[in-house]
Amino acid sequence: MMKALKEWATVITALENGDQTVLLRKGGILETASGFKVEDKKFALFPTYEHQDNSSLKSQFYRYLADVREQKPKDGVNKITSYAEVLAEHDVSSMKKIEELSRFHIWSDSYIVERMNWMPQKPMTAMFLKVYQIPSIEIPVLPEYHGCKSWIELNANTGDGSAVLNETDLQQQLSEFRSIVN
Repeated sequence: MMKALKEWATVITALENGDQTVLLRKGGILETASGFKVEDKKFALFPTYEHQDNSSLKSQFYRYLADVREQKPKDGVNKITSYAEVLAEHDVSSMKKIEELSRFHIWSDSYIVERMNWMPQKPMTAMFLKVYQIPSIEIPVLPEYHGCKSWIELNANTGDGSAVLNETDLQQQLSEFRSIVN
């Protein structure tokens, strides 16, 4: 069994292309009491197709959403093409710090404000990820994968992958991330 984080397929595409290294999470509707928690430091990225639209993305990344819609797996299956390792995480409540993290993700400013305003008493969890691409694994979508929750258990193993970013670029971005959130 392996943990998997459910994330928009568009964001996973950005992570796999090196255009995003930070995830900002508050949790799903089913996690309102607890908020978002990092349940594992290494996990598969499980693409989801609900709730994503152009208004939630920076305009230069609209093409990712179009590509994802064209390549959506057939009903009843999903494809895992990457996994991630959390290199740093930090709870962030300051809108100024969230704005400074903008270069690390593809979400639009309006979407980030919307997420910050949802459960405003809870901080946003910012996770800096090292992402690895793997050969595509097709898995059946089980009933327990459905619903607005962040984490699921997969009966699969990703094996080894190749890092999306070279170590120099990754360490530079990680250093910048840490200087913003600390």
